[in-house]
Amino acid sequence: MMRNIIALGFVAILAGGIYWFGFRDHEAPTPEARKVLYYKDPMGGSDTSPVPKKDSMGMDYLPVYAAEAQKPAASDTGKGKVLYYRNPMGLSDTSPTPKKDSMGMDYIPVYEKDVASPGTVQIDTGRLQRAGVRTEAAMSRQVASEIQAAGVVALDESRYAVVAPRMEGWIERVHVGASGLAVQAGAPLVDVYSPELVQLQDEYRLAKSAGGETANALAEGSLTRLRNLGISAAQIRDIAGGNARRSLTVSAPISGIVVKKSAVLGQRFMPGDQLYEIADMSQVWIVAKVFEHDLPALKIGSTVGISVTALPDRRFNGKVSFIAPQISPETRTADVRISVVNTDGALRADMFAAVTIPTSEARAEIAIPTSAIIDSGTRQVVLVAKGDGRFEPRQVTPGARSAGYTAIREGLKEGEDVVVEAAFLIDAESNLRAALQSFAPQPAGAKP
Repeated sequence: MMRNIIALGFVAILAGGIYWFGFRDHEAPTPEARKVLYYKDPMGGSDTSPVPKKDSMGMDYLPVYAAEAQKPAASDTGKGKVLYYRNPMGLSDTSPTPKKDSMGMDYIPVYEKDVASPGTVQIDTGRLQRAGVRTEAAMSRQVASEIQAAGVVALDESRYAVVAPRMEGWIERVHVGASGLAVQAGAPLVDVYSPELVQLQDEYRLAKSAGGETANALAEGSLTRLRNLGISAAQIRDIAGGNARRSLTVSAPISGIVVKKSAVLGQRFMPGDQLYEIADMSQVWIVAKVFEHDLPALKIGSTVGISVTALPDRRFNGKVSFIAPQISPETRTADVRISVVNTDGALRADMFAAVTIPTSEARAEIAIPTSAIIDSGTRQVVLVAKGDGRFEPRQVTPGARSAGYTAIREGLKEGEDVVVEAAFLIDAESNLRAALQSFAPQPAGAKP
């Protein structure tokens, strides 16, 4: 009898120990933990319901309790806990618990480390390397305020000449037969026959041979009329010396390039008809388009640095010679004329040029490459590298620009790394993600 009592006591103690050590943590769930958050499809579909319902086959939707939805999901990947599960095919559907899609594929877990903190963009480091993303630290540099503008090479209008005879005649010989040829001042262009020239020479010869004061006055009058018709001094001397000429030579008034030729052998011309146009290319203009907000910093005589696309290894210097008094209503720019010496003829008309006009002395400022700034038109943003593929968009206030760098007045500290190459790729991805998130439903149980 005593043995039975001892055995029963031992069994009771053993049962109590098992309960104490094995089931102590499995206490009855609290009412809050048993709260039903929503009901999910019994077949594993993505459909959920806030109230009990049945599917098309009459099966009850399964309740999802608060304890189940809020239970932290541990991960052995080192990425933190699982926040939710996303559709394996990239659709916007998410789930707070593991599930399968209609094809039997498991939903993919999204970990804490996969989700960038608010205000940052996170991109896989492998993708960053393939995209060629490069960063550079903001540093103190000597930056001078300057104006940058685009322009074209134009002919200097003050070094332009037109050959237009003052009499009627015919072209008997063409010495310069094509445009683009270089000519020197006084070089023959065409020989012309003009009845008026022959008549004046005859009058001069007759008056000279008659003698007397009146005849001499008539002779001098004939020479004066020849001069007024544009006959050169050398030709006048020949005529005065008794060498009558049936045809006369029309010469180049300046040295330069023939930019237009209209003279043709046998052509009849009338007074004022343009036979040639000649431009002196030893000095040219750069006509730059400068935005109206930059005009107050410009001055006549300012030194200008110029580079042209066709000659990337050369740099030219010029001076501002004219600032247009009107603004183009379409482009909001004004024409600024820059005079440039071009003795070797390297600059040709209509070449594209990049113009840099310094407007202040250089001073030390925090500066970054200009390529790092993403300008939306209303604000300027840079992408600050935070490490591990994370980037923080940061609005900045830019200042002076010089030699490919822009001073930053506000928004950056010295030493912070900013993206200087392929920044637009990160910006595009962050914009795309923001757009997709605006369409994607929030995970069940997530706070709005």
